[in-house]
Amino acid sequence: MAKRKRYLTATLPDGYVKTIGPTSAPFTHYWRIVAELGGGRTEVFWGHSKSLKEATGKRAAAEDAARQRGWARYAFEIVELIEEDRPRERS
Repeated sequence: MAKRKRYLTATLPDGYVKTIGPTSAPFTHYWRIVAELGGGRTEVFWGHSKSLKEATGKRAAAEDAARQRGWARYAFEIVELIEEDRPRERS
């Protein structure tokens, strides 16, 4: 029997909403790194994971990337994904 497809929505503290799907993958968390490169430039990296532990593991990778790439600073955020039957309407 095929797994049911659903939409997963992450709402970050700054109000940004990311919808993933339709998917049957067992993702539970969304992570985002906002890197400040200097000179007013930013770069965003994001992904989803199958557990909070897996998502939290990205923090060490972010620290390494900041050192290697010379980021001025960065923000690392993790939020839980909320399962929905259909995508949210954009406002």
